[in-house]
Amino acid sequence: MANNMEIRKGYQKHLDIGQELLYLSLQDVKDTGTTVGEIVEATEKAMIAYSTGKVEMPAKIGLHPQPDSLMHAMPCYIPDEYACGIKWGSNFPTNNIRFPEITPTNCQIIYNDAESGLPLAIMDATWITEVRTPATALVGIKYGANKGAKTFGMIGCGIQGRANVSMVELALSELETIYIYDIIEAAMDRLIGECQPSVKAKIVKAKDYEEVARKAEVITSALPIAHKPDPHVKDEWINKGQTLITLDCHTVYEDAVFKRADKYYLDSKAQHELLVGYGYYPYGLPKITGETGAMAAGAVPGRESPDELVIVNNVGMAVEDMMVARIVFDRAIEKGLGVKLPLWKSTKT
Repeated sequence: MANNMEIRKGYQKHLDIGQELLYLSLQDVKDTGTTVGEIVEATEKAMIAYSTGKVEMPAKIGLHPQPDSLMHAMPCYIPDEYACGIKWGSNFPTNNIRFPEITPTNCQIIYNDAESGLPLAIMDATWITEVRTPATALVGIKYGANKGAKTFGMIGCGIQGRANVSMVELALSELETIYIYDIIEAAMDRLIGECQPSVKAKIVKAKDYEEVARKAEVITSALPIAHKPDPHVKDEWINKGQTLITLDCHTVYEDAVFKRADKYYLDSKAQHELLVGYGYYPYGLPKITGETGAMAAGAVPGRESPDELVIVNNVGMAVEDMMVARIVFDRAIEKGLGVKLPLWKSTKT
């Protein structure tokens, strides 16, 4: 493997480091040709690297300007990948009402040179976040779910709901039925319209939360993260043997569900302990089996019995973004994508 200085010299053939940076729009990022499969692989690798102590990544801090909104600062350095930077990610569910022409989720990454600290690129990270988030769910499913599951449930049918449904068969190849639910009927219709052509399992609109909870062996939820949970799924609807992947903290399920889980995993203990301080977990966290990356690494056990109730709570980490950003940046400079912007020189003529 090339060392950092060799990699840096390769970058300098395409970019005058210290004098300019590369701006990559959302379309530029997509045009790099980075595949979903590559992102899934990179995400698992990133989660393992974090949980085995191979990265520098403080817990993300945030601002919350609107009800149930968030703006998170997410820095990370992965020495083995020469990947370093910070993501500024926001989710404003109120945009759906106040600014319907603007997506609720917007993310950007400042990607840095770890040798000098200088910025190499500013890239849109909305698509990266859209794909790497369900990829974290797939890691939880891979090690925490019963492999022959025939039914999957998706609670929340927005951007993340569509991405999760489109990708879930990468981890659950024997699915026959996917139950979906969202309080917005049009969101369910859009999900079916976009995902059914490429998904083998039949996608079925559930009539309510209860139907998904009772019928699906594996359930992923991706609702806006509520500052004060108002759970929709009752404890009595959840059974032994199910696997619950929460991408929205404890927003969806009653606290009793988490407290009786046989196995409970978090992507980052430090991150969720910080969220406890923010008030996201008013009833506290249950007994933690281990981190999701530790489960993937085999450092803690995954599912050990088909009858276990397994819960995996992944809120998302910067290590996943930086692992993917490295791939995107390398491809972008090789393909000549993006716009070079001056760092110090005036753009005036």
